[in-house]
Amino acid sequence: MFRNQNIKSGYLEDSDLLFITPEYEAAFRNKRLRTGDLVTMRTGYPGVTAIVPAQYDQSQSFTTLITRPKKDAIDSLFLCHYINSEFGKKFFEQSQIGGAQKNVNASTLRGMPIPVPPRQEQLAIGLAISDLDALIAGLEKLIAKKRDLKQAAMQQLLTGQTRLPGFSGEWELRQLVQLGTFLKGSGVKRDEAMSGELPCVRYGEIYTVHSDVVRTFHSRISPQVAAKATRIQKGDLLFAGSGETKAEIGKCVAMALPMEAYAGGDIVILRLRSGNPSFFGYLLNTPAVVRQKSNLGQGDAVVHISALALSSIEVGVPSIEEQTAITTVLSDMDLALSALKDRLAKTRELKQGMMQVLLTGRTRLV
Repeated sequence: MFRNQNIKSGYLEDSDLLFITPEYEAAFRNKRLRTGDLVTMRTGYPGVTAIVPAQYDQSQSFTTLITRPKKDAIDSLFLCHYINSEFGKKFFEQSQIGGAQKNVNASTLRGMPIPVPPRQEQLAIGLAISDLDALIAGLEKLIAKKRDLKQAAMQQLLTGQTRLPGFSGEWELRQLVQLGTFLKGSGVKRDEAMSGELPCVRYGEIYTVHSDVVRTFHSRISPQVAAKATRIQKGDLLFAGSGETKAEIGKCVAMALPMEAYAGGDIVILRLRSGNPSFFGYLLNTPAVVRQKSNLGQGDAVVHISALALSSIEVGVPSIEEQTAITTVLSDMDLALSALKDRLAKTRELKQGMMQVLLTGRTRLV
């Protein structure tokens, strides 16, 4: 039995299915799904629609909207793509009912205007868009696999479980207070984040747009705002000083760019005396360190971690040469991941552009 959470744009996610007994289902046999039916979310993300594949012919769905396209009128694949397109989304946005929990009903869906080309053109358009869907799905799986490989490499290389060729010997156990000096970020309100040209890191961005190492900036501040912020330099480690849960508190990113930049409030800065900053950016986000930070976090609704608490964290530190070698391996993985993410974003843009012109007849297939 399929529910809202099983419906994705264009396909059914079957990793979390419910199953009902044949005896109970028999009373609803007139509602059984057929191959080519469309199931549409009513709430949550109202309007998102999936097509029923052959392997789920005769399955059930009690809580979704079901559309059974007339075979001589419209192709299921074409109709599914149209409902999920920007045109379909705008229609649902204008037609949603309810307060905080928006929803759509059968009469709303029934009233959606659909531009219908000849049957053969419907089939061609549906297949062309589905080819891009398949490419997008493949890229998403590849990205997930590469991400898992990176996590495994971090776990092995950053704990000394696996050593790169040419390195041996024990790592030295050090507290963070022994590695450098702690500072505090300051200033930079949300409405000041794009006030100028000077690069800046805000604490919320450590959670949302930075991963292990600062590679680009998403906030730019004016000299006036920078005057009340804390200037950071290459080699600094930036910790998010507040967050929503203890499990994520103190996420770290390394400032490895040789340029003038600033840190906003709620950021704790560790200015290293020596060592490879990118190595420590990776190291301080490993599970063993995350557990230490979690135990040191204070608060419930909003969790905080101080420089004093961070200073007591213990990590194993190899030689600078091994730090650099490990960083090279992980950075290469990051570059490969970034290239795949860029390709995925461009493919999604291509799909949106293709849908925009093919589903309206602005561009016709040969």
